[in-house]
This record gives sequence, C-alpha cells and structure tokens, in this order.
Amino acid sequence: MTPPAQMRWLGMTARVWQRHASGWSVWTRFATLPFLLAAIWSHVWIGTAGAVTAVAAVAVWLWLNPRLFPPPRRTDRWHVRATFGERVWLNRMAVPIPPAEARAALALSLVTGAGFLAAVWGAAETNLLTTATGLVVTYVGKLAFLDRMVRLYETMKTAHPLYKAWSQVPVNDNRRGGTRR
Repeated sequence: MTPPAQMRWLGMTARVWQRHASGWSVWTRFATLPFLLAAIWSHVWIGTAGAVTAVAAVAVWLWLNPRLFPPPRRTDRWHVRATFGERVWLNRMAVPIPPAEARAALALSLVTGAGFLAAVWGAAETNLLTTATGLVVTYVGKLAFLDRMVRLYETMKTAHPLYKAWSQVPVNDNRRGGTRR
C-alpha cells in the first residue's frame, strides 16, 4: 500500500513513520511551535532576512526530526498510538474510517489550524495576546486531535493487516536476557 501523495512528497516512508513514533521525535517536535513563533517574531530584532532564515532553520528541524530518533521499543505508549492513528487518518481514502471519527478528526484539525494561523499572525504582528492565545488553542487542539488519533488507531488496528503490523516490534531473540516488549 503506497502512502498518500503528501506523505511521499515529504519523504515520510514507513521507516520514517516508525522513527517518528519515538517519544523523542513526538515530544521534541511538539515543543517546536514556540521556536517557530519566536523565529517569526524575530523580524523586529534581526530583520526580515534573519527571520526568514530562522523560520527556515525551524522547517529543516521539523523535516529532520522524524528521521533522527530510533523507532520506539514499545508500541503501547500513548504517543506511539497517536502517531499510528495519524497514519490511519492520512490513509483514510485507501482504508475508510468510521464517519464519526472522520468528522471529529476534521473538526479538531480545523481548531488546531485556526489556532496556528492566529499564533503565526500574532507573531508576525508582534501581538503577544494573539500569539499566546493562538499557541494555547493550537496545543489544546493538537492534544485533543492526538488523543482522538489514539482512539482511531485502537478502533482500526485490526481493520487492515498493515495496521496490525505496525504494533509488531521486531525483537532479537539472540539478545542475552531474553526479549523486551
């Protein structure tokens, strides 16, 4: 099964998605929004060219992030299941998801997107209240979305062999002391 076009364009292969499920990847990426907003805001201190460079550095980090960390050792963690749920959501055209889940995920995506746009606008206009409000709405929306993705993955993990395989972590049975799950 080929990944959706937008994921292929970003280089999000199955291997990269597995690495992105790492707690280090999820939480360091999650913590990046304030740095992006600071990079945008920085145009008042370092000029437009400097701010564009800072934003580009954050964008490079966001692209590199899911490639830097090893895959998780366990797949029963919240952040791992949230990442798997995002993959299910992105693959919904190939393997349909329950309509209620689709509506909820779309609504939460819109809330998150609106918060993000407000935060970016506030940072560009150097308006602290708009930036902070947008940041909070983005984080609350994204956490609610990720929680919904956990529920989606739990619903869909047996719906397709591909999804079932994601939770299988290869173990080396030659390891001294047995295997870990």
